[in-house]
Amino acid sequence: MNFFRGVIGGQAAGPQPSGAETIQKLCDRVASSTLLEDRRDAVRALKSLSKKYRMEVGTQAMDHLINILQTDRSDSEILGYALDTLYNIICNDEEEEQDESEDAVTPIPASGKHKNVSMPDEASQKQSDDLGAQFTDQFVQDPEHVTLLLSLLEEFDFHVRWPGVKLLTALLKNQGVQVQGIILVSPMGVSRLMDLLADSREVIRNDGLLLLQQLTKSNAAIQKIVAFESAFERLLDIITEEGSSDGGIVVEDCLLLLLNLLKNNSSNQNFFKEGSYIQRMKPWFEVGDDNSGWSAQKVTNLHLMLQLVRVMVSPVNSPGATASCQKSMYQCGLLQQLCTILMATGVPADILTETINTVSEVIRGSQVNQDYFASVNAPSNPPRPAIVVLLMSMVNERQPFVLRCAVLYCFQCFLYKNQKGQGEIVATLLPSTIDANSISAGQLLCGGLFSADSLSNWCASVALAHALQDNLTQKEQLLRVQLATSLGKPPVSLLQQCTNILSQGDKIVRRGSKVQTRVGLLMLLCTWINNCPIAVTHFLHNQENVPFLTAQISENLGEDERLVQGLCALLLGICIYYNDNSLENYTKEKLKQLIEKRIGKENFVEKLGFITKHELYSRAAQKPQPVFPSPEQMLFDHEFTKLVKELEGVITKAVHKSNEEEKKEEEVKKTLEQHDNIVTQYKDLIREQDAQIQELKEQVSSTSSQNEQMQTTVTQQLSQMQQHKDQYNILKLKLGKENQTQSNSQGDASQVNGLQTEELAQLREEVEELRQQHTLLQKQLEDKDALINTLRSETAEGSAGGSDTEQLKELEALRTQVQSQSAEISQMKTERQELLRRAEASSSDAVSSSDGSVDAAKMAEVESRLAAQTVETERLKEEFKSLSESRAELEQQLASATSTVAILQTEKAKLQTDVQESKKEQDDLLMLLADQDQKIHSLKLKLKDLGETVDDEDDLDARDQTDDDYEEDEDED
Repeated sequence: MNFFRGVIGGQAAGPQPSGAETIQKLCDRVASSTLLEDRRDAVRALKSLSKKYRMEVGTQAMDHLINILQTDRSDSEILGYALDTLYNIICNDEEEEQDESEDAVTPIPASGKHKNVSMPDEASQKQSDDLGAQFTDQFVQDPEHVTLLLSLLEEFDFHVRWPGVKLLTALLKNQGVQVQGIILVSPMGVSRLMDLLADSREVIRNDGLLLLQQLTKSNAAIQKIVAFESAFERLLDIITEEGSSDGGIVVEDCLLLLLNLLKNNSSNQNFFKEGSYIQRMKPWFEVGDDNSGWSAQKVTNLHLMLQLVRVMVSPVNSPGATASCQKSMYQCGLLQQLCTILMATGVPADILTETINTVSEVIRGSQVNQDYFASVNAPSNPPRPAIVVLLMSMVNERQPFVLRCAVLYCFQCFLYKNQKGQGEIVATLLPSTIDANSISAGQLLCGGLFSADSLSNWCASVALAHALQDNLTQKEQLLRVQLATSLGKPPVSLLQQCTNILSQGDKIVRRGSKVQTRVGLLMLLCTWINNCPIAVTHFLHNQENVPFLTAQISENLGEDERLVQGLCALLLGICIYYNDNSLENYTKEKLKQLIEKRIGKENFVEKLGFITKHELYSRAAQKPQPVFPSPEQMLFDHEFTKLVKELEGVITKAVHKSNEEEKKEEEVKKTLEQHDNIVTQYKDLIREQDAQIQELKEQVSSTSSQNEQMQTTVTQQLSQMQQHKDQYNILKLKLGKENQTQSNSQGDASQVNGLQTEELAQLREEVEELRQQHTLLQKQLEDKDALINTLRSETAEGSAGGSDTEQLKELEALRTQVQSQSAEISQMKTERQELLRRAEASSSDAVSSSDGSVDAAKMAEVESRLAAQTVETERLKEEFKSLSESRAELEQQLASATSTVAILQTEKAKLQTDVQESKKEQDDLLMLLADQDQKIHSLKLKLKDLGETVDDEDDLDARDQTDDDYEEDEDED
């Protein structure tokens, strides 16, 4: 320690060591001292020397300082000194704050080359930048150093965290791409830096904002990570806490960071919109009535806020994302708030200009927003539309140039893809809608078009051209506009007046006519007559126009006039390409002959190419907004550059084509149009057939499901028939036993049998009703049979009868199945009637019996058996009822299937493929029905083997008639 004090205290006798020697001794002390206090003092001394002896400290002490960061993590004071020292040697800023709490160290005089030498500021700054870049490269050469610095930022101690933030910011400034790559691959690297925004100490939070600004520059991956770490929420909260547009430089830093995150990053823009953060921007633009005394910081903040809105709706974004953001801005009231600023008084000029540009992009291409903007009125007396007020500024030569450019951009955006707005603007020029008591947009445009100010001429020409862009109707409507040029002279059309000004301007070229006016008028004329044969005819109808254009193109003029020549060539080329040959003197062929004789085809194409070779053409083609350094360079419009690119090639081909080639091309065009019409017809036919096929597929699917339901119903009926047969056998056995015992029954049973007789009468009536229903169903089946036979005969005559015959066979099988089921039902009805008849005969025998020797026990047994028979009869009656309902449903399904066959018959040619696919399923169904028929046949055979008589349907009807006659004879007896 005594040695250390002797070195830096300046009290020792003898010659004093140089700065490099002192720094070397301090570095040795840092490396060799075992006591933490000695190392801390040495690092503190290095920090105090790091600004004056930046080169020496950086060269000799950097490795030792990094080692301190790695080994002495427990002492925050020495970490702070080391970080400050590293920051001083890496940072390139000349003005840095001094830590007043540090002990003053006596400066060591420089020796030799280290003396302060007066150098120019630029050279000094360049040397400082070189040193910073050199030491930054040395520090980040090992990525672990940056990772170590990130881990130190987790320390909450102010003396560690704050210099760590400043050091990392300096590294990003000097070597941004490399440090960004290290932080990106570091685990939780970005998340640690995002925690700085939540620090309660404002100085760390504010420097954390600067750090994140450097971190997010030109790195989309880091921008996405920062955005998804809730950066938008935190930044908007900070802006609100700091007072929004009235806030200080912290608000500016937050807005700059937001611009970094959103500009050219579609993912973050979508996240910003989906998170409903656009709605939180509206309070930023709520300016009061008193707009006097805007501070410079407020102007800066509001300017950045407007830029942030423009980033979300920039024309370079995808159309879908831009439209979605425009919709959100209208719904939340942000557009209305911007229009309020637009019409307010006392707003600074640069803020007003940027607001106009912002409103322009918010309404560009959005019909709803454009309609709202058209309804905005300025707070004047009387109220005037905002469009009219803005156009008044555009054609006023006393207004600032940037403001006039902004108004032109706003007008262009209002008319972009807005045919309704275009119609409203053109309508203000038509004779029937002109109001002499008010100023309209059309009057202002005409006034600017014929003004003495060349910039007003150009702006009005471009604005009027945008009112005609891609709108054939308005081009034709504008031909009706008539202008009164002077008293006593007849009115002339607007088209003719434009060409008159153009030709008059040519006469005074030698006296300094301005090219800007002529370029604007030529752009207007080219846009007007493009793709409008009627306008071309009106233009050619004036005998002076074509000679004027040929004279302009054929002359050898200076560099400035070459652009005018190129535009004249473009105008003449449009007259050739869109000429309908309605004027005999100016047909396509004659105009091409005129070019060949007066100008020369090669010369004409060369003059036409002057447009795209102009340096201002490529600048205007880059983006829609008209941005020009000076009014003289305001020559091309963005939309017009698209028109030139589209027409240059076709005009060149049209000029070089011969008459025969044109005729062939017209024939090819007609053929192609016919072909397109045929293709369109076939496409429509295919669409209709697709719809019909889809509908028929649905019908086939429905029919298949109905067939499955019928199969299920048949299975259920078979099981019910088997149950009825079993019940029939049980009843036969019971009745056989009762016939043996009823001869000995007493008269007491007569009362019970009397009740049974009433039930039997009711059953007889119900059986009669069922018989009638059965007869009706049989008639319906006969009708269906006749219809099916008719269809079968018609199908046999058709060309595709095979597939329909299969369907008819299937329906025939279904009909046979239904008939067999009906036969079995009739048989069971007959058997039941037989049972009822036998029961009635038994009861009559019991009544006529006079033997009274049967005891009470047998009477009770007979009564119980009769009661059981009554219950069984009731159950059988219910089952018959359900069977009848099932049969009715089956008949209904059969009728539906028959109607489906009729539909399929009309569409049989289209259904051949679908029928072949469903043929296999139908065959399976037929096999199942055949199996069921076989089972029924086997059951009949078994019944015959068991001694039961199984009769056909006709025999059953005869037996029913015999039984009825027998019952009538018994009633007479």
